[in-house]
Amino acid sequence: MSDLTIFAPLAGWVMPLAQVPDPVFAEKMLGDGIAIDPVNDALCAPCDATVLTVHEAGHAVTLRSTEGFELICHIGIDTVSLGGQGLTPQVQAGAKVLAGQPLIRFDLDYLVRHAPAVVTPVIVADATRYGVEPIATGLVAVGDPLLRVVPLAAEALVAEESGETLVEEMTVALSHGLHARPAARLVEAVRRHEARVTLSHGERSASGLSAVGLLGLGLGHGTTVRIEANGAQAAAALAEVVAFLSDATPEETPVEAPEPARGEGPGLGGVPAAPGLAVGPIHRLTRAAIPVETVAASAEEERARLTDALARVREGLVLAAAAGGARGGVMAAHGAMLADPTLTEAALAGVARGLSAGVAWQEAIAEQVKVLVSSGDRRIAERADDLRDLERHVLAALAGLPIEGPSVPAGAILVAEDLLPSQVAALNAGVVAGIALVKGGPTSHAAILAAGMGLPMAVAFGDPLAALEDGRVIVLDADRGLIDPEPDADAQGQARDTIARRKAEMEAARAAQGPCRMADGTRIEMFANLGSVADAEAAVAEGAEGCGLLRTEFLFLERATAPTRDEQARDYQAIADALGDRPMIVRLLDVGGDKPAPYMDLPVEENPALGLRGIRVSLADPQLLEDQVGAILAVRQPCRIMAPMVASLAELEAVRAVVERQGGKAEVGVMIETPAAAISADILARKADFFSIGTNDLTQYTLAMDRGNAAVAAGVDGLHPAVLRLIGTTCEGAAKHDTPVGVCGSLAADRLAVPILLGLGVTELSVPPARVAAIKALVGKLDMVRCRAAALQATALPSAAAVRAHITTMLQEIGA
Repeated sequence: MSDLTIFAPLAGWVMPLAQVPDPVFAEKMLGDGIAIDPVNDALCAPCDATVLTVHEAGHAVTLRSTEGFELICHIGIDTVSLGGQGLTPQVQAGAKVLAGQPLIRFDLDYLVRHAPAVVTPVIVADATRYGVEPIATGLVAVGDPLLRVVPLAAEALVAEESGETLVEEMTVALSHGLHARPAARLVEAVRRHEARVTLSHGERSASGLSAVGLLGLGLGHGTTVRIEANGAQAAAALAEVVAFLSDATPEETPVEAPEPARGEGPGLGGVPAAPGLAVGPIHRLTRAAIPVETVAASAEEERARLTDALARVREGLVLAAAAGGARGGVMAAHGAMLADPTLTEAALAGVARGLSAGVAWQEAIAEQVKVLVSSGDRRIAERADDLRDLERHVLAALAGLPIEGPSVPAGAILVAEDLLPSQVAALNAGVVAGIALVKGGPTSHAAILAAGMGLPMAVAFGDPLAALEDGRVIVLDADRGLIDPEPDADAQGQARDTIARRKAEMEAARAAQGPCRMADGTRIEMFANLGSVADAEAAVAEGAEGCGLLRTEFLFLERATAPTRDEQARDYQAIADALGDRPMIVRLLDVGGDKPAPYMDLPVEENPALGLRGIRVSLADPQLLEDQVGAILAVRQPCRIMAPMVASLAELEAVRAVVERQGGKAEVGVMIETPAAAISADILARKADFFSIGTNDLTQYTLAMDRGNAAVAAGVDGLHPAVLRLIGTTCEGAAKHDTPVGVCGSLAADRLAVPILLGLGVTELSVPPARVAAIKALVGKLDMVRCRAAALQATALPSAAAVRAHITTMLQEIGA
C-alpha cells in the first residue's frame, strides 16, 4: 500500500541492518528497517509525520507517521558523542513534516572524519505491530521508495499487573543521556523480566518496552526520572533499570582535529593562514555600519523589498562565481548559502510577523550564525563569516548602497578584528603588503582567498595585535604566524631584502616561458594539475609547460547522467585550446571510493578505498571507457591518456587495446598509486609510455593510514622514507625501459620534497597553477649532484620529520 511506504530520507547506498557496525542496530534491538550510507548533507522526512523528538546532540530524530507507526532515523554511529558538532536540526519536537522535508542538515566531511561510521539506520520501532519489506537496493536518491511497512496482527506481550507497584526516583548518570543505543539496551533489559516498567520525567511517561517512548522523555545526563515496576519480577526489573541508568562510565569520544599550530618565537604569536613575508605600517580597518530601516511598511511591501534585494545579490554572486578561480569558488559558496531555504524562509517569516525586511534578514542571519558558532568546530564556525558577508550584501542592496572594498595605502599591512571574504576579494594584491587579524581562522574563505592572491596572512593574534597603533611598522612572518612589533632598521632591511629576492625569483620563473632547468642544466618539465579552462589559463600565465594531470571527474560528478562523448570532447578541447600547443595528459575517470557518481551502479563496499575505484570502474563499464577514450582522441591537439589506480599489466593492456581499437595513436601511461605498481614498475614500463606518481594515494596505501581519518591523518606524510623508497623503486624500474616518470601528487608542490624527487629520478613535476612559478624558481636553484645525495640520505633516515629537517637545512645552505 502506498500509504505505508517509507521513502529514502538520504541519498546514498542502501545496506541491510545486519551490516551496520553496531549491534544495537544490526541485531534489531530498536526494531526492523534498513540503513543508508549517505552521499548528501541532509536527512529528510521519510514520510508525512509528526516529529516526536530531536535529540539534543542533533544526530537522531523520532517520528510518528500519519498512519501511526513510529520511526527512528539515526545519523551515523556513535555520533551522539560529537555533542552536536557537524549536525544542525531543522525541526523541533511537535512539528508536522511532509515527506522530503529536511529534518537535520549535517557536514558529511566532518562526520566522516570524526565518527566511526556515517551509515544511517532507518528503523520502524514497534516490531510487534509492524514488519518491514525492503524495496530499494544499491544507490537511492531522496524520495525513492525504500521500505514497505506491513501491519501485523500481533498480540501484546505485556506482563500482567500483579501485586505492589515499586517506585524509585533517581538521577540519570549516563554520560550522554538516554539516546538511541542505551535506550535499545534498556528495552532489552526490561524484556528479560515478567514486569511492566514505566519511566516518567516531568509530565511525560513511557513504557520500558518502547524505545521511541524512552527517547521522547529527553533523559539527559543529570536529569531526574521516576521508575515504576509492577509484576512477578518487578523488583528485579526495577533493580536492573536503576543499575543501567546509574552507569556513569564515559562513552568513547571521537578524535578531535588538532588545533592549528601557533607561531613560536619573539614577538606576537598567531596562526599562519597564507604564506609569505611582509613589512610595513599598520593600517587598521574599521567596518562601516550599513543603515537599516527598522520601521516596517506593510508585509507585502517588505516581502517585495527583501525578495528584490535577494535577487540582486544572487545575480551578482552568479556573475562573480562565473569568473572562476578562488574568488569564484567562494562566491559560488555564498550563492549556495543564499539559496538555502532555511535562511530565506526564516527572513520571510520575520517579515510576516511585522518586521522590516532589514531587521528580518538580520535576525535570520543571527540565528544561523549562532548555530555555526555553537558547533564547537572551528572550521564550521569560520563559515559564519560567509553569513555575515551575505548579511552586509543584502542590507546594502536594501539600502541602495554599493559594497566597496577596503581602501588601504600602498605597502601597508591591513590589520582588522576580522575580514569578510568579499573584503579580501576586493583588495589589490599589488598594493596591500599583508593581512594580520585579531580573530579569524586559517581555513576561512578569507584565508583561502588571500592565499590565492599571494597575500601573506596570519590570524588569531588576539588582544596584543589589537593594542598596536595605526602607522606602527611591523614585520609579518605569515609562514610561521609571527609579528615583530618593534623591528629595528636591520630587521626591516633583512625582511625587505628577502621579499625582494623571492619576488624577483618568482617573476623570473614566471617570465621564463622556456624549458624549466636545474642550475646544472638538467631538464625538468614543469606542468600543472588542471580541472577547468580557468585553471589552464592560470597555469599558462604562471609559466606552466603543459598539463600533467587533467582531472576528468568534473564532467562526471554532480549530475544525474553520464556525459556524452560529444560533451566530453567539447570540454577537453576547450582546455586544450587554453593550453595552446602545450601537451595535455588526461587522466581517465577516477571515481569510486570517496568520489561516487550518482548514476553509476557501484556496489556498497566495506572498504571502498580497496574496492571498485579508478581504472577498475572504467573496465567494469566498457561503454563508459570507449566513450571517454573516443572523446580524448577527438581533441585536435595530441593528448596523452593516463590510467588511474593501475595495479597490473593486464589493466594497462586493456586500456591500450581500447585506444588501438579506435584507431588512436595517443601515448598511454599509468599513475603509480599502489605499492603493487611501484614494486612492479619495471614490468609496467614494458608497455607504459610514461609514469606519473600519485603521491597522495601511494602514501596512504604504503603507510596503511587513511588520509581522511583524523585519528591518523597527521602521520600521512609523503616524505616518510618508506614512500620515498617506493618512488625510488618506480624510477629504477622505469629507467630500465627509458620510461619517463612524473609526479602529480601533492609532493610535487612541496618545496622540501622537490630536491628528493629530482634526486630519485623524477623528470616532470605537475603542481597546482598557483605553485608553478614558485616550484620552477626552486628547481632553478638545485643541482643534480646535491639532489641525489639528499635523496640517498633521506631514504636512510628514520622518519618523515627527520627528512624534513634534513632538507630544510640543505635549502638554507643554498639560499633557497
